[in-house]
Amino acid sequence: MSLWNKLTAEFIDIVEWMEDRPDVLVHRFERYQNEIKMGAKLTVREGQLAVMVNEGQLGKGQVADVFGPGMYTLSTENMPILATIKGWKYGFNSPFKAEVYFFNTRIFTDLKWGTPGPATMRDPEFGVVRVTSFGLYAIRVKDPKTMLVDLVGTKADFTVGDIEENLRGKVGTRIKEVMPEAGVPVIDLESKVTVLGERIREKIAADFEKFGLVLTEVQVQDIGLPEEVEKAIDQQGAMRAIGNMQQFGQYQAAQAIRDAAQNPGTVGGVIGLGVGMGLNQAMGGLFQPGAASGVATPPPLPTSAVFFVALNGQQTGPFDLATLQTQAQSGQLGRDTLVWKQGMAAWAAAGEQAELASLFAQTPPPIPPQ
Repeated sequence: MSLWNKLTAEFIDIVEWMEDRPDVLVHRFERYQNEIKMGAKLTVREGQLAVMVNEGQLGKGQVADVFGPGMYTLSTENMPILATIKGWKYGFNSPFKAEVYFFNTRIFTDLKWGTPGPATMRDPEFGVVRVTSFGLYAIRVKDPKTMLVDLVGTKADFTVGDIEENLRGKVGTRIKEVMPEAGVPVIDLESKVTVLGERIREKIAADFEKFGLVLTEVQVQDIGLPEEVEKAIDQQGAMRAIGNMQQFGQYQAAQAIRDAAQNPGTVGGVIGLGVGMGLNQAMGGLFQPGAASGVATPPPLPTSAVFFVALNGQQTGPFDLATLQTQAQSGQLGRDTLVWKQGMAAWAAAGEQAELASLFAQTPPPIPPQ
């Protein structure tokens, strides 16, 4: 330092800090031999605090007056603690030795944390699960005296990087305790990250206050689950999306049949048709009504008796009773018309069949010969 600088520095009359680095938490004001002239101007800007320390004696009993934002003319009146320490009982006008530390009180955001290893959780659905997580947190200076004595020491510039690793470890370790205690099922963790972050903040806020800091926010940005658990969650989501398995199976079968019909000459069409027609058999009747719910269903109702009818010397049919009723009413089917069904030894007249007797109840018999 030149002679002129030494001479001018001995009579410092402006004490201030122009912040030039966004990562600095605490800055020590530098001047020659730590001498400040009584009556000097102390400027503390918004977002700052200033702390007077008696002649570099960094003990809690030597950390003196704290100044909030504003402009001060230094005197024994606005430095009562320092005046008491130095014994200025009747005022003092000569230069005095003291250090001034400026604190940046804005919120420092986007500080990263992560679990140092998986946290073991007991989940009612998946059993024991190992979970990892990472995110961001934010801090702010609360108690400059405590921070100065316990953290800063005699550093000229104390940055976020000087403490970030320590704080990151505290957040990451604590979350391994909080996650199992949160009582949130593994499958719901990602939807509860806001709640989880707030619980972490409440859990570890006291650890930050020991350093004179406030933990203003904890963000949980991601939850890491084992691969097999993620697959299980995906499968559950797919099942919920499908919903009714019976309807889904019927839809799949219909799609296969449609594709087969559009491509009748291709192998893919044949396979699709086979899937559509044989899917139910291959899966044990899964897509029958009631199969998806596990409820047994009765067999189909028996169909009406069916007969073949001889008309004009030709075999026609088979016809059910409803069709035969229509034929009887139109006169196409008469009592003497020959019919046959499975189980009959030979063709016989319709009027002789007990099942068909009701068809001719309103039809008069043939007129007897004269």
